Parts: sequence; C-alpha cells; structure tokens
Amino acid sequence: MFKKILIANRGEIALRIIRTCKEMAIQTVAVYSTADRDSLHVRFADEAICIGGPRSKDSYLNMQAIMAVAELTNADAVHPGYGFLAENAEFAELCGKYNIKFIGPTPAHMRAMGDKISAKETMIKAGVPCIPGSEGLIGSVAEAKKIANQIGYPVILKATAGGGGKGMRIVRNDAGLENAYNMARNEAGASFGNDAVYLEKFIEEPHHIEIQVAGDQYGEATHLSERDCSVQRRHQKLVEEAPSPFVDEPLRKKMGAAAIKAVKAIKYEGVGTVEFLVDKDKNFYFMEMNTRIQVEHPVTEEVMDFDLIKEQILIAAGTPISGVLYYPGRMHAIECRINAEDPLNNFAPSPGKITALHTPKGYGVRVDTHIYAGYTVPPYYDSLLAKIICRAKSREECIVKMHRALEEFIIEGVKTTIPFHIVLMDNEEFRSGKFDTGLLDRFDYVSAIKELRSH
Repeated sequence: MFKKILIANRGEIALRIIRTCKEMAIQTVAVYSTADRDSLHVRFADEAICIGGPRSKDSYLNMQAIMAVAELTNADAVHPGYGFLAENAEFAELCGKYNIKFIGPTPAHMRAMGDKISAKETMIKAGVPCIPGSEGLIGSVAEAKKIANQIGYPVILKATAGGGGKGMRIVRNDAGLENAYNMARNEAGASFGNDAVYLEKFIEEPHHIEIQVAGDQYGEATHLSERDCSVQRRHQKLVEEAPSPFVDEPLRKKMGAAAIKAVKAIKYEGVGTVEFLVDKDKNFYFMEMNTRIQVEHPVTEEVMDFDLIKEQILIAAGTPISGVLYYPGRMHAIECRINAEDPLNNFAPSPGKITALHTPKGYGVRVDTHIYAGYTVPPYYDSLLAKIICRAKSREECIVKMHRALEEFIIEGVKTTIPFHIVLMDNEEFRSGKFDTGLLDRFDYVSAIKELRSH
C-alpha cells in the first residue's frame, strides 16, 4: 500500500480524498495556488506546498511543479481527483517516468477514451450500441450535409476533444448546418485547441444515464449500477440520483452488461463511468467514458454503502476489485450541486467572501464541501461550493428530505443555486420522475424562485 499520496487538486474533492487517506493510514500532501492559501484541503493535509499563482495554468495544471513537490515530499502516488489533470495522459506518463503511481487508468486508456471518435470506434468493435453518425471527423460542410441526410435530422455536431457542452450544436435542417458547423469548430478550437468535430444523430427526449464501473489490473471488471444525470443546463449536470426513476430492471441489466463489456474491451484499470443516452423507448447508446472519479460519485456511495475513493486507491495498489458489486435496491440517493452562481441572472458566477454558513444535518444527509464562514470564493476556478447528498428508502422520501435540507442550508455573502434546487424539488415533472434532459427548457425556475421569495 502507498505510504504517501499527493493530491493534485483543490476544493471539496481534495478534502474527500484526504479523509479516505487518513482512514487508510496514508500520509497526504496538498498542493495549492496562492488563491487557495486559506483553503481547508491545505489545513487538513499532512503537508502542503504552494505551487504557483491563482490561474490554473500556473498551479493546478503545472505538471512540472506538481512532480517537483511529489519528489520533494517522497510521495509514492498521485491522486488527480476530477478536472484539471485527471484525464491528462501526458501527466500520467510523467508520473510513470518519476516512478510515482498515478491513481487512475493508464495513459493508453485515457487516450483511447479521451478522444470521442476513437472511443466510439472501440465501443463499436466491442459490440456496445453507439449513436448513428459519422465514422470519423467531419472535413467539410458538404460531408456533414451528406451524412445528416443519410441518418436523418435532427443531428448534433460535437467537438472530438470536447466536454462541458462546448463545441456542440444541434441542427434540424440543411439550412442551419453551415453556420452550426463553423460555430462548433470555432468554439472547439478556442476551448480545447482542437477544432475537429464529428456528427451524430440527435436523440429526442433523451435521458442521460451513466454506469459506475471498476476494473482491476487482472482483467476483472464490475459495475455499481446507474446514476441518472438528466437534470442539466447547457449539458452541465445540476442534479444526479440513483437509481434512475426511468430505468427498469431489464434495462439496468442490459446497460450494466454493456458497460462491463466496454471496460473489458480495453482492459480498463481503476474506477470510471460509462455514459449512455437513452431514448424514450429505452434504447440506449454509448456516449463517452470518463476515466476518473466523477463529481457525483457520492450518489453511488450512498446507495451502495461503498467508498469509491478507497476502491480507486486499492486498485492502483494492485488489489483485485471487491467482488461482484450490484445495486441492492434498498435505498435512493439524490445529489444537488451547490454552485456560487446566480440562478436569477442566467447562472452568472458569484465569487466573493462567505460571511455566514450553516450546513444541513440529520439522518441521511451528507454535505461534501470545502467552504467555511470567512472563506473567499476565488474567481479562477469552477464555482462548485458544496454537494448535498440525501439518502432515504424511497425516491419520494428522498425528495422531501432534500427539500428540508436545502431550506436549512444557509450561505451568505455570495449568490448560490440553493433557491433553484428548492423550487426544483417542488417541480411536478421532476417529482413524477418522468423527465428528460429537456426539463429545464420547460421549467420556468426564475418565476418559481421569485414566487418562493415573495412568501
């Protein structure tokens, strides 16, 4: 087992990793930017070293600085968390050169799954259902038009190096294709330094369902059931839950089997997530694979009663996966992401000093956060402040518990998405469980928040 792990991340995920390491008697090293000097991950790690200025490229993306700290502190492993360098094959290779274990998949796995075109080709060969579309990258508007007419509109253009909804454009007819193609390429080039795009059939009324998977160094693989991530705004997840209210047992078995097939096809090592789009008729299609721990991993932990960070560390240390894991069907969990954003102002970021804080408590309520009263939310990073995860014996109980917990959650000094989540818990379509990724297009949450505040 590792003696010391450097955590190449910040915020709540860095704290989350530190907690598991402490329970496993593993020493931790925190790295931080000058903007995060007063962050809790710095306080609770056994050692902490500043690696650069506030901007990500000067600190959390500075591979050489991170490796220098790993060598200086004699760390024998690096945990990348999510975001930043978590899916960077070059960084994983650099760790290998320094004889430091990267807690995650191999560089080859990251490259195979990181590029969406190669990932799709791999899944087709493995027999995993994929969305109809271009066989490779689109080289011209004429080529895009030809394929769109073959598979039928609507279609969606996607950046091959994309993520977070950037470089995506939905097109419903020939007339809109040229403009969408140019915009998608421009946005992809600006965001990822790679303007290559591909084209797929756009699935109407889709559900975004992901399967949590794990594979070890001995070729064994398993899945830990599904999470429903269909509550999204501009392809960014806001709420996740497990099990999905849309997925029945036959579909769960089919998707789980497909996810394991995907993991075994590439001999994947570590934990990861196979993401699917599921249409209204319960046909499912591979979308992408995330080769890291997910923001929403606590949802699975709560329904499975299982520490996924610990499993990551054990797999990286050469331990076989913990048997065949499955959804036991006894609990339901929902996670709400609390961001420093103003839902009444198009979710505009709201950095600043937190003047007062009270986190909800009680049976079945978990809050993963790095904030405290007096903490200043920096403007340089993702706006995630906290994740609130509620667990109960039924979905209905879980929603009621989440509503209560959200009302108890007080953050003053910055705008947050707490009011949005409160009104979402009251939304009839959400409560029914019969919703898809277009839910927020139909829900006038601005009026609902204003009405809530008028009472």
